[in-house]
Amino acid sequence: MKILIIAAHPDDEILGAGGTILKHRAKGDTVKIIILATGITSRKSSKDENNPKYETNKIEEQKMKVKIEGLKKNSKNACKILKVNDVTHYDFPDNEMDTIPLLKVVKVIEKNIADFKPDLVYTHHHGDLNVDHRITYEATLTACRPIDNSVKEIISFEIPSSTEWNYPTSFNPNYFINITKQLDKKIKAMEAYKSEIRKFPHPRSSKYLKILAQKWGAVSGNLSAEAFEIIRKIER
Repeated sequence: MKILIIAAHPDDEILGAGGTILKHRAKGDTVKIIILATGITSRKSSKDENNPKYETNKIEEQKMKVKIEGLKKNSKNACKILKVNDVTHYDFPDNEMDTIPLLKVVKVIEKNIADFKPDLVYTHHHGDLNVDHRITYEATLTACRPIDNSVKEIISFEIPSSTEWNYPTSFNPNYFINITKQLDKKIKAMEAYKSEIRKFPHPRSSKYLKILAQKWGAVSGNLSAEAFEIIRKIER
């Protein structure tokens, strides 16, 4: 089976489906990951924290380019832990994907679908707080129109620090994957993102990822699990 992960930012692929990706690879499935936005430029600072000042200068822009390249290296290291070698980064603006035509994003995804011909697509939940996540979902759904398309199933994942921060929350998982054996590697992969991992109680902390997996495990009768919403499933 061919699996396509469509993520807005570097680390979303781990946060949303890291354990599940490991299970797919263990079964021999082919996994491709595409990451649409830079994931860091909205911070507008040479540091790795959010900055309320939107403007920047040439020195900060150059430092940001270095940070972006570092983030891409972290992504490759994280995906090596997941045993995924096929990772493509695009450079859509971070937290500003609503400023570009949706069609541009759709065309990028359509090309990947045409070239890779996935059976199953994982992407963001439509109700996330982060605008890039919502745009990614909309573009994915458009690109996966069920006409002359290989995609038989679309599944959405949650992203800690986005899905649960949008009130009222609308993530209602109806599909759970046991990741008890994969959880430690998922957390190790997330820790490879040195600029993105945070300290507890932040949702992007190692401790919280374990708590969240245990929560969904308890909901589904497992020790640890990842939760998803099935958007569309087609039996041909």
